[in-house]
Amino acid sequence: MSYDSERQLIEKPSFMMALLPLLLAVILVAMQVFYYGDVSPHVPLALGVVITAAFGWYRGYRWKEMQDGMFNVIHVALPAIFILYTIGMIIGTWIHAGTVPLMIYWGLQVLDPGYFLFAACVICSIVSVATGTSWGTTGTMGLALIGIGEGLGVPMHMTAGAVVSGAFFGDKMSPLSDTTNFSPAVVGSNLFTHIRNMLPVTVPAMILALGAYLYFGMRFADGNIDQAKLDATVNTLQGEFNLNFLVLLPAVVVTFLAVTKKPALPGLFSGVLVGGLCAMVFQGAGLHDIYNTVLNGYSSDTGVAEVDSLLSKGGIMSMNWTVTLILIALAFGGLLEATRCLETILDTILSFAKTQASLLLSALASVFGIQVVTGDVFLAMALPGRMFAPAFRGKGIHTTALSRSMEDAGTLSAPLIPWSAGGVFVAGTLGVATLAYLPWAIACWASLLIDIAYAITGAFIPKATEEDFAEWQERDDAVLIDGEMLPSSQIEASALKLS
Repeated sequence: MSYDSERQLIEKPSFMMALLPLLLAVILVAMQVFYYGDVSPHVPLALGVVITAAFGWYRGYRWKEMQDGMFNVIHVALPAIFILYTIGMIIGTWIHAGTVPLMIYWGLQVLDPGYFLFAACVICSIVSVATGTSWGTTGTMGLALIGIGEGLGVPMHMTAGAVVSGAFFGDKMSPLSDTTNFSPAVVGSNLFTHIRNMLPVTVPAMILALGAYLYFGMRFADGNIDQAKLDATVNTLQGEFNLNFLVLLPAVVVTFLAVTKKPALPGLFSGVLVGGLCAMVFQGAGLHDIYNTVLNGYSSDTGVAEVDSLLSKGGIMSMNWTVTLILIALAFGGLLEATRCLETILDTILSFAKTQASLLLSALASVFGIQVVTGDVFLAMALPGRMFAPAFRGKGIHTTALSRSMEDAGTLSAPLIPWSAGGVFVAGTLGVATLAYLPWAIACWASLLIDIAYAITGAFIPKATEEDFAEWQERDDAVLIDGEMLPSSQIEASALKLS
């Protein structure tokens, strides 16, 4: 909230005025993406920041107030940014160490084209649940699976879709995931209650995805594998790297630290250190070579184009495109929040959400809409989460219904939006355009559709209990009843609209 030294809080803008800077920014981004055919929305979003700042200045906000609004939101995302840079280091060092090449080598020996898509999704699900990171899973196991699929004759966009389905399923369901911890924290619910409440959506979506991968994968079961190309890849990997099982040590270390619930950033950075050490011991790399790999990524020069394009990845610098986009998007979202534009928009939406179904659908639409505009999953979760939680309490709906909506419209939609941080990372790492793999990321969009169906029908919508209400009273959480925001301590449990 922003205050002037001589007056109280500046009034919220009207709905149309609040929508104006948002619409102008969306138009600029749309021109860049659809008219110019450039999927780099950095400059249009930066212009959106300028437009919103000018709007704030016109409304009477001081620059310091708007700057604080931007920096406060950016501060929340700094751990994710450091993790992203660390994943860039992991990709480079794990390739250099032979970890990723060994995964590809073994996969080409073992996996069959007919069940490859099914296996790719399951493997990424397991790794992501164990580690709690969709980005880390995509950048390591996903990258290896892209190489395996290419060798088996499976189209890259289909493999990428299966990888995304598995990796982001794990991110959503793992108690180690940042978004899985973040969403219940925002709405004031319990982590494991939140995870249990996601099962009615996530399990059917994953069953649908796995069934589709088995069905369509059978198209490749009797196909003719390009054996010469497969042999060239296998022989190249065998000739360029020392492929003994000890090069899996970096993956073992990261998985162990994740399962034992060690902090994410130190655990991931341990993988960088062990990866660099393995590259020196098993691949004969020098210390300066490791420095260069950590900074600029691994550069493959085998002479086999398929192998070189697959393994020339990673490094700190490879993440700058994504990180700069995240920072600009967060600054834009922070300004919209500081100038109370988002508050006005969400309040307007809430004023029309009179029924349980309309409330649930509004929450889903708000999370997805903010992510489309800003490209940042944390902002898309935080703002609607804070705004809608009192309304859910006022309707007697358990707030895990809201946190589930935040995951389905936020976490799982992130890799499906070309300019979002998730979409940019996946496309850049796997080398497949977002819109190309989107139809095959079945578990992601199916979860959102299932959640929409539940919102309309009222199925699997958890109700608040007397114990929940007692917990709200203890924390004195806000409750919205008939358009009036009240603290829980002033409301009897019987006053809640348990409909």
